[in-house]
Amino acid sequence: MNLQVIASPAGGIVWVSGALPGAVHDKKAEWIRGVLAELEAAGLITLADKGYQGSAYAKIPYRGRNKAASQKEANRAHAKLRAPGERANAQLKTWHILRKLRCCPWRAGQLAKAIHVLQVREA
Repeated sequence: MNLQVIASPAGGIVWVSGALPGAVHDKKAEWIRGVLAELEAAGLITLADKGYQGSAYAKIPYRGRNKAASQKEANRAHAKLRAPGERANAQLKTWHILRKLRCCPWRAGQLAKAIHVLQVREA
């Protein structure tokens, strides 16, 4: 399944989308949800991975081989800034039920949102 997650600078989950089938590419999921456009409209800078190549709203790392030293350094800085988002995704992946789930995406999305609520209550 494909979930879109918005993370806080501290690595907490702020928002979880409903699930889409796993075959849906990140860029298409972003287009369906419109999340990055909303973040842009709110004046927020969004850092994303290379799966969002071509997005007008997200800052992504440089792609390709044999990058210049400055591009490699920029990618390292980008990865450091994106680390809290990766921690937020890892929080969802610690729930065994989401790793072995075999049901429709709508139900999976409901479970992910329920897990988010549980994690917010714990904090």
